[in-house]
Amino acid sequence: MLAGHFTTALIAKQKFPKGTLLYFLIISQLQDLLWFTFHYLGFERTDPSDAFDATLSNMAVDMLYSHDLAPLLFWLALAFIIGKLLFKSTKIGLVSMALVFVHFVLDFFSGHMHHLFGAGTMEAGLGLYASSTYLAIFIEAIFSVGALWYFFRGEAKKGIIRTTKNKVAIISVFAYGIVFMSLIATRSFRDLLSIPEFDLGFNTNMPTLIFTYSAMLFCLNYFVQKYKVN
Repeated sequence: MLAGHFTTALIAKQKFPKGTLLYFLIISQLQDLLWFTFHYLGFERTDPSDAFDATLSNMAVDMLYSHDLAPLLFWLALAFIIGKLLFKSTKIGLVSMALVFVHFVLDFFSGHMHHLFGAGTMEAGLGLYASSTYLAIFIEAIFSVGALWYFFRGEAKKGIIRTTKNKVAIISVFAYGIVFMSLIATRSFRDLLSIPEFDLGFNTNMPTLIFTYSAMLFCLNYFVQKYKVN
């Protein structure tokens, strides 16, 4: 799941204002940020290497350390420690743990296959990106819509006023994520756009993913904080 994880950060900030939105956005994507890191360390290599060849259904990665169930226990503890130390709040530490755990739960239903600890161990996910890609995207879309509805409804109860333009901007960030995944669900950009084989050095898959995550994080951190209180 991509966009759906960010919605959990918006709700966390709404319910626990002592934490910062940027922090919640980052911690909600902790496992994916670890995946990017472990990829470059050579522990979780991701294929295909060329972004123009990549689709959700053909992307292959064994997320042994970042996403599997056994390491999750360590990341939960780490999230608690980071939240508690940064904000001097046990509550924020617990919320951080919850965001990391919810990330795993959402990936279970809409994401790559995860395991207990490695490909040869018990499966801990449905693996819908590979087996039923469009169903995985549909699940993420429904979750994102429901979470955003809950978020905006909670703001209205608190007297928070947003312009229509601001709401559209926030929703557009999530819509972009869903549309992007739908476009490359089973067909690559090379197939869709008849792009010839070439290598300019920057069309590799992982930098493209990192840019997408960073852009969504930046836009949400900017637009979500643009509001007035009645």
